[in-house]
Amino acid sequence: MQQQIPKNMFERASVDLKEAEKLSKPSLSFWKDVFVRFRKNKLAMFGLVLLAIIVFMAIFGPMMTKYNYRTTDLMNANLAPSGDHWFGTDDLGRDMFTRTWNGARISLFIGLAAALIDLFIGVIWGSVAGYRGGRVDEFMMRFADILWGVPYLLLVILLMVVLDQGLGTMILAMTITGWINMARIVRGQVLGLKNQEYVMASQTLGASTSRILFKHLIPNSMGAILITVTLSIPSAIFTEAFLSFLGLGVPAPKASWGTMANDGLAALRYYPWRLFFPATFICLTIFAFNVIGDGLRDALDPRLRK
Repeated sequence: MQQQIPKNMFERASVDLKEAEKLSKPSLSFWKDVFVRFRKNKLAMFGLVLLAIIVFMAIFGPMMTKYNYRTTDLMNANLAPSGDHWFGTDDLGRDMFTRTWNGARISLFIGLAAALIDLFIGVIWGSVAGYRGGRVDEFMMRFADILWGVPYLLLVILLMVVLDQGLGTMILAMTITGWINMARIVRGQVLGLKNQEYVMASQTLGASTSRILFKHLIPNSMGAILITVTLSIPSAIFTEAFLSFLGLGVPAPKASWGTMANDGLAALRYYPWRLFFPATFICLTIFAFNVIGDGLRDALDPRLRK
């Protein structure tokens, strides 16, 4: 005897419209997905806000007072922070608030300039070495290894002593070997990507080396490149501060955070604010860049593992 099938088995299944709407939403693009992941990282967002405040003050801070960073007033030397001089004054009576934010411009400029030059050289060098392979890769990376073997700080200090002090000299000294880490990272990314199907298809269609590098390989390595740049900027800022602290920074009357910290150290016992403010902002800036870099790494990591 044939078993009857209940009629309710043929009824249309109920649909939750809210759930259907969620499923029908378009998928996020790569960078939107990264931004959503990054935004969920509260520490990274705090670092981003902190960095935005520091950059804002570097641009507009010197305009908030009536003082010039180079104007001296010996009658008001070494004044403690007050309503008239928010960060106090130095041994020449110069307003520390104005000098701190002028110094921020120099420190941030050197850090960004050095990182961008390292980015340009490192990406080109590493991508060409990784894509060409063979003897080209061997020669290029052995040359990079030789430079890498030279003590970084020793080389930078030597160049600063031999050449005239200034912004250009400091940036040049910092980028002599600073690009090598970027080159190694990009080379590793390109080695893992150059045998992908879309790259081989471009080669079959006769695409030039430059098109393959700039259209396919470098854009698909942007995650690792972006993280490396974000973490190299605070390293450059610290190197600048270290050199300036040794007296190898920008010449007077200009001042970076490092030169201000150097001047303030001698007066630490009696006038601690002269060291406190530049040192504090060096630490805050490095902290902000580092947490942003860590946040980007966490946001990009699921993609980079594929």
